[in-house]
Amino acid sequence: MSGSLAVVNCRQLVTLRGPARPRVRSEIGEPGIIQDGALLVRDGRISAAGSYAELKDRISAGTEVVDAGGGVVLPGFVDAHTHLVFAGNRADEFELRIAGATYEQIAAAGGGIRATVRRTRETSEDDLLEAARRHARWFLAHGTTTVEAKSGYGLDVETECKMLRVMRRLGSEGPLEIVPTFLGAHEVPEGCEREPYVDAVIGSMLPRVAAERLAEYCDVFCEPHIFPAPAARRILQAARGLGLGLRMHADQFTLSGGAKLAGELRTATADHLEHTDAESMDAMAAGGVQPVLLPGSVYALGLRGYADARAMIERGLAVVLATDFNPGSSPTASMPMVLSLACTQMRMTPAEALTAATVNAAYSLGRGPQIGSLEAGKRANFVVYGCGDYREIPYHFGVNLVTGVWVRGAPAQL
Repeated sequence: MSGSLAVVNCRQLVTLRGPARPRVRSEIGEPGIIQDGALLVRDGRISAAGSYAELKDRISAGTEVVDAGGGVVLPGFVDAHTHLVFAGNRADEFELRIAGATYEQIAAAGGGIRATVRRTRETSEDDLLEAARRHARWFLAHGTTTVEAKSGYGLDVETECKMLRVMRRLGSEGPLEIVPTFLGAHEVPEGCEREPYVDAVIGSMLPRVAAERLAEYCDVFCEPHIFPAPAARRILQAARGLGLGLRMHADQFTLSGGAKLAGELRTATADHLEHTDAESMDAMAAGGVQPVLLPGSVYALGLRGYADARAMIERGLAVVLATDFNPGSSPTASMPMVLSLACTQMRMTPAEALTAATVNAAYSLGRGPQIGSLEAGKRANFVVYGCGDYREIPYHFGVNLVTGVWVRGAPAQL
């Protein structure tokens, strides 16, 4: 986007300004609010953020002026854990869970991830792209401007690559910015044994993904009944050898050793962590691992055991919040709803939750210098909310207060 833009009449400009790294301990609760703020944008990047009184004389003739209407302006949310691309839905399983079926029982009966795999394999790349466009609109409408997106509903080399190509195509269209992750180790496909499948992930899938530069990261679903820690280690070490960054699904259903492995391998993130203990948290802290907490999946599965965000913050871990958007266990693209769950169920303050869903998430994706806060030099990814206080965003759960979204200084069509 070329040209200049001025955003004015911001009752609160929530900048998330601060040190050029993920925010920890007390820093995570410092949102950098400027009352009666203004934002200046030039060629898609922020040139200044401050009070209107400080910046008004820098608004030149010919500058496009956006009136925030006395609302709140935030950085676009950065959703660091999504399953953006898939075919169909699993509303039937939603009803089964209401009747008492567990996630594991549904999977054992042929549902769960494998059900989505069957549909995704049968769906063309163009049809998957159209479905993903719909999902992208949902994210943008709720204030998210960047997502990490995982494959994992193919479980064979051709379908995994098909999903990753859809992400590339969707990202090139914009405006939603997409960070692709290879998750071939999401489940063991029907008709396969674990060890031969691990060999296939390492021997054929990962080299193909790396050669075609389809992903930035590799993820593994580390659980004893799916990919236990030794198998996860093999896959992640192979991925690192091919130049991919590392992420993990860890300790979601059991204390699997996943978080400890993340600390040992110094992965970028360990995600879920509902069953992580103090020793595992210490291992993550020692390894510089960012925990990505996904309260939406706990809620949607009807469970009670949320991750211990307070203990993680007290240990100096740079906590991240994400939706875990997927067709089975967290079918939401609403980061404001995730913030509300983080506040009410994990006792994070609104400021901590906001930091976790913006600047900390950006650093977990290697994009902290570019996005996640409203500071000079960063991309002008920002959202206007029709409220007077940022705390109203998690307070009004289930209510979408977004009135406008801009990506690289250009308005997104909602």
